[in-house]
Amino acid sequence: MKPPSLLLTSFDVWLAHHITNSSDDLLEHLHHTQGLPPQCHLLRRLPVAVAPALAQVQAAILAHRPRWVVCCGMAESRSRLELERQGVRGDRVLHTSLDLPRLSQGLAHTAISDDAGRFVCNDLYFSVLDWLQRDGLATQGLFVHVPPLTAETRSAIVGDFRTVLDRLARGADDGG
Repeated sequence: MKPPSLLLTSFDVWLAHHITNSSDDLLEHLHHTQGLPPQCHLLRRLPVAVAPALAQVQAAILAHRPRWVVCCGMAESRSRLELERQGVRGDRVLHTSLDLPRLSQGLAHTAISDDAGRFVCNDLYFSVLDWLQRDGLATQGLFVHVPPLTAETRSAIVGDFRTVLDRLARGADDGG
C-alpha cells in the first residue's frame, strides 16, 4: 500500500466553555463525508500541550512518511481559514516552504496569516518546522487555523479546506 501523502492533525478541546474544537470538527466532517484526498492519515485530538503533541506528530511522520503535514488548530476569534506563513520562537522565525498564495488563490473564506498565535498552535508549528528542517525530512509543514464552524460558515470553510488539500495533493505547492 502506498504511504499517505498527507498527515492531518487536530487538537482536543482545551477551555471549559468549548464543547468541541473546530479543527477536529473539520477533520471529522471530512472523514465521515469521504471528503479527504486519497492517501490521507488523520491524527486527531492532539493534547493541547506542545511536548506531547509534538511527540505524537513526530511519531506519525516517521511512521507514515507523508509528503505534507497539515496541523490544524481552533481560532475562536477568526472568521476564515488562515494558512499560517510562519512559526515564531523568540527571535527565530521559521516559514513554511509551501506556496501559500497558490494554495489560497481564489478562495473567499481563506487568508494567509503571519500570526500563528502565542499559544500551543504557534509552538507546535514552530517545533514541527524546526524538526523537519533539522532532520532533513522531505515532509513539508503547514498550520491552518480553523474558525468556529457555524451553520452559516461550515459549507464555505469545508469547501475551502478541501480545495487547499486537493491543491496539495495535485502538487500545487511546487508549481505543479
